[in-house]
Amino acid sequence: MKSRAVIVTGSTSGIGAALAAAFAEAGANVVLNGFGDAAQIDRVRRDLAQRHGVDVLYHGADMTRPEEISDLISMTERRFGAVDVLVNNAGIQHTDRIEHFPPEKWDALIAINLFAVFHGTAAVLPGMRRRGRGRIVNIASNHGFSGGVNKCAYVAAKHAVLGLTKVTALETAGSGITCNAICPGWVKTPLVDRQIEARAARDGLDIGEATWRLLIEQQPSGRFTTFDQLAGAALFLCSETAANMTGASITQDGGWTAL
Repeated sequence: MKSRAVIVTGSTSGIGAALAAAFAEAGANVVLNGFGDAAQIDRVRRDLAQRHGVDVLYHGADMTRPEEISDLISMTERRFGAVDVLVNNAGIQHTDRIEHFPPEKWDALIAINLFAVFHGTAAVLPGMRRRGRGRIVNIASNHGFSGGVNKCAYVAAKHAVLGLTKVTALETAGSGITCNAICPGWVKTPLVDRQIEARAARDGLDIGEATWRLLIEQQPSGRFTTFDQLAGAALFLCSETAANMTGASITQDGGWTAL
């Protein structure tokens, strides 16, 4: 990855931040994207750059706006001459029964979790085709394979992302470009922490018991997938070892989709 240019959307926190740090550690120049406190984002940007001796930029593109996504790609190409890797990671969640699901929440979730993947991919492909190389990694979910109560928009979006991954792979086959998806199960993120807290409150459990029940119901390993494991998978997909691997969906869900 030395001197390659990598964009990771939704990388100011959580999984995206871990992916961006892993690519920087591997020697790539990284473009961060996402919302958050401007001073904190700049501290993270400077720390990654100084620690790993790479260039780290930030672009605050709103992933619901195609024109801002296009500008994110254009800025990276102007600065580094190419986008070698695009990691479509940005995502949000909202849970509710279908009949109670607010339409504005549906629209926002589909826009960020699905439409942004399309717009980012469409914007980055022309440059990758000209250079005859590129890697696109879509952070999907085990919910790309299975349903989930109260998750209609999320499940719909993640199923569609896996379909888009396959179409992108077929349309770029033999071009030096690959497109693959990573499908995590439960990962210990602030979003999952909130689900655990809600379960604990609802069922009168302590946090430890609520965590165990959340895991064991669907993730047979009884362990969370870690940020480091997801970062390792992303780096693998961008390596020469995976050069002939495209259209694949790698599950990291502790056996969830094996049930």
